[in-house]
Amino acid sequence: MSASPKLNLLIVDDKQENIVALQALLDTHDIQILTTTSPNEALRICWEKDIAIALIDVQMPGMNGFELVEILKNNPRTQEIMVIFVTAISLEAKYAIKGLHVGAIDYLYKPLDPYITSAKVDSFIQLIRNQREIKEKNRQLESFQAELIKAKEDAEQSKKAKENFMANMSHEIRTPINGIIGIIHLLKKSELNSAQQEMLSLLEVSSESLLGVINDILDISKIEAGKFRINYAETDIRLLMTQAANLLNIRAKEKDLKLVMDIDEKLPKIIMVDSLRLNQIFMNLLSNAIKFTEKGQVTFKAEVLDKKSNTAEIEFSVADTGVGISPENQLKIFDKFEQVEDHSTTHHGGTGLGLAIVKKLVELKGGKLHLISKEGEGSKFCFTKWYEYVEREQKIEEKPVSQLSSLKGMRILVAEDNMINKFLIKKILQDWEIDTTLVGSGTEVLEILKAHDFDVILMDTYMPGMNGLDVTKKIRKGAIKGRETIPIITFTAGIVDIEKETSKNAGANDILSKPFDVNVLHEKIKKYHPNS
Repeated sequence: MSASPKLNLLIVDDKQENIVALQALLDTHDIQILTTTSPNEALRICWEKDIAIALIDVQMPGMNGFELVEILKNNPRTQEIMVIFVTAISLEAKYAIKGLHVGAIDYLYKPLDPYITSAKVDSFIQLIRNQREIKEKNRQLESFQAELIKAKEDAEQSKKAKENFMANMSHEIRTPINGIIGIIHLLKKSELNSAQQEMLSLLEVSSESLLGVINDILDISKIEAGKFRINYAETDIRLLMTQAANLLNIRAKEKDLKLVMDIDEKLPKIIMVDSLRLNQIFMNLLSNAIKFTEKGQVTFKAEVLDKKSNTAEIEFSVADTGVGISPENQLKIFDKFEQVEDHSTTHHGGTGLGLAIVKKLVELKGGKLHLISKEGEGSKFCFTKWYEYVEREQKIEEKPVSQLSSLKGMRILVAEDNMINKFLIKKILQDWEIDTTLVGSGTEVLEILKAHDFDVILMDTYMPGMNGLDVTKKIRKGAIKGRETIPIITFTAGIVDIEKETSKNAGANDILSKPFDVNVLHEKIKKYHPNS
């Protein structure tokens, strides 16, 4: 650690012998001593040098000590100098008060006591060193604070840029996938031979797999950005587990595996849970188990560990008889983009995000995720959490697409720039006997609203030129007189949690995510039917 720099001490006295005497007393201190017999010269030295302490004689010809100190204290550059008056005049209080009033911090009286003089100067030197150290620390803190503020601003800008990128990327990728899935939906309603049906099924599996990869990437980004929300609602837990098992059972059968469900009889029927996220956990764990199991079975289990009042501690688990995971790989499989890398598993592929998402979702929900695995014998993933449950049963109705009611009499304006999505939405709306008008830009929306009225506008969020949110704002602000309150449902292929807030702020009545569920679209539009 480097030694502190020497402090400058100035002695001002019109008599050289007094200066010599003071120098002799103070020479032992770790200071740089400067001297002068002229008050004017003292001002110059104080201006040019960094003087810490000044010992100033009160009685001097021309300019006395009081006048000199008053000048020093009125100058911002020299006002912080610690001044000690050296005097042989009366010890009366009025002189001491005058000296302190002009800015001195103490007095030394002639004849000087060497011990008192040395002790006072030493204490003031230490005080100045402490003050300067504190000032330097404050300067450093201010510098660090400025750097932190800049880093925070840079981070916020980076975060915003990332969110914008994720929203745009989500839109650009999900929009064509929405078209593919929608056309598959339409083709399924047409007459196809067995070969065509098989190809259509393969196309459906491929498109859903691609959508799953995209959703994995977007989900992990949302979780890290703090944009992920857990929404609790009454859920039939047995039905949720059965639906997940049925969906993955097809893959299990393809590999000649048994998918076994083991549900505790004490498991409540209805629990409060975010069914979408819990289903995501189930699907990831089941899919992973089937992927890494070549023979045997996968067991999907729900067990009640404890009950208190209207809450139950439930353990969900997925166990397989697959390849198992080595202890060293168990430490990293929950990390993003990490997968077990050995000869038996590298051919399975995947993003390496599934288990990372499961872990983060379980933790967000307040649960604990555990892994038990042995190489060559299989793995068991389980998580536990306390859930609130209700005694009454919940009725869940799902209407098949073919049974969706006619919405004849409705007039809907669709603003969508993607050609495939235009075709898809028009076909769906026509099946419901809706009078449909399509436009491809925000400007066209405003133009057509001048001459025609509609019951609902389906507005794509992202369009070239004027986007859907800008158009919505203009409509709400009265750009087209008489159309300010027209119901607007925005379509988005972006990150839904972010888009919900921005769409609501723009004035949209509702939001629909791409790729959309046909039943959900029907339900949202039906609310605005003239006869509803």
